[in-house]
Amino acid sequence: MIVVAKTDPDASPPHRGISLILVETDRAGFERGRNLDKLGLKGQDTSELFFNECRVPVANLLGQEGRGFRYLMTQLQQERLVIGVGSIASCKRSLEDTVAYVKEREAFGKPIAGFQNTQFKLAELATEVEIGQTFVDRLMAAHVAGEDVVREVSMAKWWTTELQKRLTGECLQLFGGYGFMREYPISTDYADAAVQTIYAGTNEIMKMIIARRMGLE
Repeated sequence: MIVVAKTDPDASPPHRGISLILVETDRAGFERGRNLDKLGLKGQDTSELFFNECRVPVANLLGQEGRGFRYLMTQLQQERLVIGVGSIASCKRSLEDTVAYVKEREAFGKPIAGFQNTQFKLAELATEVEIGQTFVDRLMAAHVAGEDVVREVSMAKWWTTELQKRLTGECLQLFGGYGFMREYPISTDYADAAVQTIYAGTNEIMKMIIARRMGLE
């Protein structure tokens, strides 16, 4: 595994004292603790990691000492774009499941797909998903071409993840009480969406980056 470690506590500014170090999982002093019980993303293990007098050779240093933060920063554009891609993909799956459900589920003698509220809500969500897909596709092409699109991927990260949280909530509502049951995938989609606005930089951080790139400092 790659560990982000503070190798120079006295470095100024603080981020200059961060390094990337390779630590083998069978190395003496390393111990994997319990799996953490998360709200969502149950398919991905997240556990405690303990380093008790865990020593590694200098050869395990990745790159130059003290430049770990800079190395991490070089991949943030791609990381945030990947999250945007995943959010749009999740939105499309949740929307497809919901459209199929409302066509089958009946209330007052007819499918709930026939009610204007259902039609308007799904039409709005479908439009937003298409807008998000178009934006993400453009940024994907720009990123592959080597362009600096930090501002734009920050926009995409916050917008698509906020859409994912809102869309899964709206879709779960259309499932009614069944949406609260884990046997329906929409309940998992709803739980998984919660973290999207948090990791890889919170959406508040995304807005700060956008503002700075607009010269608003």
